[in-house]
Amino acid sequence: MAQVLRLGRVELRVLDLDKSVDYYTNVIGLQETGRIGDSVFLKAWDEYDHHSVILTKSNTAGLAHMAFKVRTIDDLAFFEKKIEEFGCTTTRVSNHTRLAEGEAVRFILPTGHACELYHEIEFLGTAVGTKNPHPWPLGTKGIAPHRLDHLLLTGDDLKTVTRFFVEVLGFGQSERVVTEGDEDLVGSFLFTTNTAHDIAFVKGPDAKLHHAAFGVDSLHDVFKAADLLSMYEVPFDVTPTRHGISRGQTIYFFDPSGNRNEAFAGGYMAFHDMPTITWDASKIGTGIFYHRRELSESFAKALT
Repeated sequence: MAQVLRLGRVELRVLDLDKSVDYYTNVIGLQETGRIGDSVFLKAWDEYDHHSVILTKSNTAGLAHMAFKVRTIDDLAFFEKKIEEFGCTTTRVSNHTRLAEGEAVRFILPTGHACELYHEIEFLGTAVGTKNPHPWPLGTKGIAPHRLDHLLLTGDDLKTVTRFFVEVLGFGQSERVVTEGDEDLVGSFLFTTNTAHDIAFVKGPDAKLHHAAFGVDSLHDVFKAADLLSMYEVPFDVTPTRHGISRGQTIYFFDPSGNRNEAFAGGYMAFHDMPTITWDASKIGTGIFYHRRELSESFAKALT
């Protein structure tokens, strides 16, 4: 059966490539795995594939594209047909168009974001290997997340993009935020793994990035991230707190180009037979920041 395995990569547009690489390697703690043209490829220490983050020099910050890994190469044709039947136009990305990547299917989501599906990518392995591994590697830098965890994007038509992920790609909807009487969907949290969300959307302008999140082990690691961010004088958006939605622990901050990052820990396990959790829009402050119980102005408006 065709299957979308996980969020595989994100390509971020950055204004100053050298400054951004320094930030993502020394502050976030990713490993550089290659360069080609104006793009640098990176991975977290606990990821197997060649890269999960691509930084590409641009005149504007934001999301260039995101991609999900599918189970087999044959799944590309299966999903390509389903995407076109839904009404989205697809194109094929040729093998080795980008470093270490195989062929991909590219399309534009109903929210205007560029998305790809792929299967083939060079395998590098984790920093601890697969035989008698230690729980974590010596010599890590910065926050040192395990993996790229999820993305939060903004868009206008959340009902259609939710239907796309559920009906076409086989995702589940773990949580939703609705206005009174369920008249409008203003937040949608979607999963294909067992995490509370692999991708999420909130009501806002099309084709914008709210944040890219990196997964860490525990609340202790979230506080360690906060300490490191202060040491490096990285601008905060929100200091350590808990989400109501997902139940995760979190901290938000900005990269040198203004792209928002998150260090995210915990959260419940999601299952495809679970009911969707519903939040009233009037409770969105509690849903996002469970302790403060209200949104900050920057959290709602700082988008790239």
